[in-house]
Amino acid sequence: MSHQLLNATSKDEDEIPPPERPPSPPPHTTFAARGLHAPTFSAFRPRDIRLSHQQAMNHIAWSCDGRKLGAVGVDKTARVWAMERAVEMRSATTFPGGHSEDIDYIAWNPTHPELFCTSSQKDRRVVFWDGRQSRHVQQIQLKPSPVQLSYSPDGKTILYTTTNRYLGVLTFGKEGDEAKEQWRVADTNGKTIYGSTTTFNHAGDGLILTTQSDPAIRALDYPGLNLLHSIPGHVGGCVTTALDPRGRYLASGGNDSIVNLFDMSDWICARTITVCDNAINALSFSHDGEFIAIANAGNYIDICATETGMPLHRVPALGPAPSVAWHPSKHVIAYCGQTKIREGGPPPSAWISLFGPGM
Repeated sequence: MSHQLLNATSKDEDEIPPPERPPSPPPHTTFAARGLHAPTFSAFRPRDIRLSHQQAMNHIAWSCDGRKLGAVGVDKTARVWAMERAVEMRSATTFPGGHSEDIDYIAWNPTHPELFCTSSQKDRRVVFWDGRQSRHVQQIQLKPSPVQLSYSPDGKTILYTTTNRYLGVLTFGKEGDEAKEQWRVADTNGKTIYGSTTTFNHAGDGLILTTQSDPAIRALDYPGLNLLHSIPGHVGGCVTTALDPRGRYLASGGNDSIVNLFDMSDWICARTITVCDNAINALSFSHDGEFIAIANAGNYIDICATETGMPLHRVPALGPAPSVAWHPSKHVIAYCGQTKIREGGPPPSAWISLFGPGM
């Protein structure tokens, strides 16, 4: 095979297909009819930051005030960037020492911009950090391997799911004669609840639970953990969910490459987004709820309009992104992953990317 043909093949593999446009939505749902002006996403370019490493960046998340961005997945270390400085790999503040194995997940406390926690499936720990200190403030050793973390709105409870699809609870407070508050494993009212992903509702009195092997999406009350609703989601199971900040929609994504938007007032699917060509990895709503970012197994992020499902822009990525997150007050997304391994090419590198105005 000639060198030219090899290059052509590589180029075709990297080419990002344009999204297919669905039928025109009802006029009253458009930005113009509602007096809104969408950002010109096509005018922006991603800001990519690479780190030569055999591991991937696994997860990325913003602090509650949007001044810090955290990412995990390399060197058993959490990295945090202060957004008032230039975002470069060397400008990150590192938080080592809490984990003995690879870190999979990071979650910020929704009530305090300096507090966050990380989890590792391999060392089965949840580690709590204060961004003003280099050393972790608490470690919790779990029996099962934690996969995902979800804070309650008041920051006093964390739900976690495990590799064996078990739902666990951590709570913050004092017990007995303890001098200070700390995190501890809590009881689940004697119930065994299974799920792959979990998210608190905005009031903190309910949660959304999905299982990758089950097409149903379940709504439970909290702390009772009683089933309230069970709705069909995705053939082959639901992979990820996200809640509209306005409390109107629940978005779900699955291996079927479809994103469903459920109206939370009646739990009926209001619209389906079929713009993606690959299995869905992660979803995130913008702070105003008008846009949804969709990470999938392809080398791009799709940004779609929530009220119409129309694709607005396809953002190129350095590889498939397992995580995507909108800034809590700006139209900026952060996403991360690892470059593809190519025969005869450079070694893979971990990366994080920012996309939006000013990036």
